[in-house]
Amino acid sequence: MTCSIIIRAFNEEAHIGKLLNGIRHQETVADLEVILVDSGSKDQTVRIAESYGAKIVRIRPEEFSFGRALNIGCQHASGDILLFASAHVYPVYTNWIDQMLKPFQDQKVALTYGRQIGNQLSKYSEQQLFAKWFPAVSNYNQQIPFCNNANTAIRRSLWEELPYDETLTGLEDLHWASEILQRGYRIAYDADATIVHVHEETPRKIFNRYYREAIAFKRLKPMAQFGFWDFAYLSVSNLISDYVTAAQERVFWQHITEIPVFRVLQFWGTYQGYRFVGTLDRTLRERFYYPNEVFRREKAGNPEPLVMKQIAYE
Repeated sequence: MTCSIIIRAFNEEAHIGKLLNGIRHQETVADLEVILVDSGSKDQTVRIAESYGAKIVRIRPEEFSFGRALNIGCQHASGDILLFASAHVYPVYTNWIDQMLKPFQDQKVALTYGRQIGNQLSKYSEQQLFAKWFPAVSNYNQQIPFCNNANTAIRRSLWEELPYDETLTGLEDLHWASEILQRGYRIAYDADATIVHVHEETPRKIFNRYYREAIAFKRLKPMAQFGFWDFAYLSVSNLISDYVTAAQERVFWQHITEIPVFRVLQFWGTYQGYRFVGTLDRTLRERFYYPNEVFRREKAGNPEPLVMKQIAYE
């Protein structure tokens, strides 16, 4: 089967080269094309991608949504399997793509997603989220509609039947996963298809991420509720859990101020997103997608353990 990698990017010169270098170091994949969907980068993102032979597709910033960027990238792709990677991730092992493609040997598998971990730049609380959402054990028959398009692959034939929802402010991946499960297909999680996901977010961006995702979740699940006491309880309980874990790992003092900032903004953004009523005007769209850049200037089916070769990044 052939594979196309689709990367959404905006001002990612600090990270895009490492991802493309990691793709270049993959061992056995043939007939691979790389498509960069760029939504108005003003730095060297496009030039770097071109130097690695990526096909560049440009969209205007005001046209951007996560679903729209993916759909446009898919339209320009030719592979049987469409693999999505965020521009600020990079693979850990040389068999990353092989592992992402492996579950598709089962014709009922519509979607595969891989493990995500942090690095030294990651917020401590976000590393706890990675550990919870992306465990070390694979599951080739996942029963819940969860995935994350920072490291996900789908069948092109099914995307043609079911494009991504371009109106959602986030969670287009969960929406697609839910729809595909309802159609009788399977979701596979491969813990050996590991990438490092680098989030260098300001407090404002942390709030913004969970705010727009909450708006999307409320639209997908209109009866869902998240009140002030949910905000208070989840902020405090997760803060305590992170502090206990940090103390056990003997890194408590290194993260003593960072943990409450992340957790409070995570759940305050969620709370405010649930309270949002109305439609997205241009100003709100700009705040969601370009908060500091452009617009401011202007246990089933588990595979056998593998011996994997780690990529040596310089």
